[in-house]
Amino acid sequence: MKLGFIGGGNMAFAIAGGVLASTLYSENDIYVSDPNEEALEKFKALGISADVSNTNALNGDYIIFAVKPFILPLVLSELKEKYADTIQNKVFITIAAGIEIATIKEALGFDAKVIRVMPNTPAMALSGMSVITREHAPATEAEYNAAIDIFKAVGEVEILPEALLNSVIAVSGSSPAYVFMMIEAMADAAVRDGIARNAAYRLAAQSVLGSAKLLLETGKHPGELKDMVCSPRGTTIEAVKKLEECGFRNAIMAAMEACTDKANGM
Repeated sequence: MKLGFIGGGNMAFAIAGGVLASTLYSENDIYVSDPNEEALEKFKALGISADVSNTNALNGDYIIFAVKPFILPLVLSELKEKYADTIQNKVFITIAAGIEIATIKEALGFDAKVIRVMPNTPAMALSGMSVITREHAPATEAEYNAAIDIFKAVGEVEILPEALLNSVIAVSGSSPAYVFMMIEAMADAAVRDGIARNAAYRLAAQSVLGSAKLLLETGKHPGELKDMVCSPRGTTIEAVKKLEECGFRNAIMAAMEACTDKANGM
């Protein structure tokens, strides 16, 4: 089967790299379209067919909409007007935040096979978290599983109902930004205390990576793991107290609520 991308940004490049690395697809099986010729050069360097016309992406059997949400309606309109006959049997995979399957089907003008996915940027390091839903889509089980395999090539996959997808954006789609901000703040504080910048970033990032891995591998409650670090009258409990005073948890929950509200309003 062939894989097409409409949109040649970072996420498309990450997914293409992942499926190539996993040997799920070869470079001859992938087609990319993007109006920005500069963006296409990195795909061409991998031996992937890349062109400014969406005709190229439509060589794929599975078409990933890898464009920003505000651009997707323009893409769908073009597909309906110029490629109505070509797209009838394609499987469409959308990664555009906040746009429901029903909206995409309505824009295309027929009961299209649409699978909605919410990935995140750690897919670029093959450590992504993607949530997939296939509601109201006449895709076969084999087609659905093929879509799952694409995203397993760049990390982990969870299956959830579409009604939860906007909440997923807050907890995994957008959350790398919160984590990067925390790492940056931790590094800034370490630099203030005399640690070199590069070492500070490495110490903070590895601590976040290791903590996440410990949580996943042990299955322990995060509160229990936190308590394991907090010795009586120790340094960590003093830091935890200050985080609570500054509203650390409330800030994260409020940010996620704002993120979900924005997605719901799209």
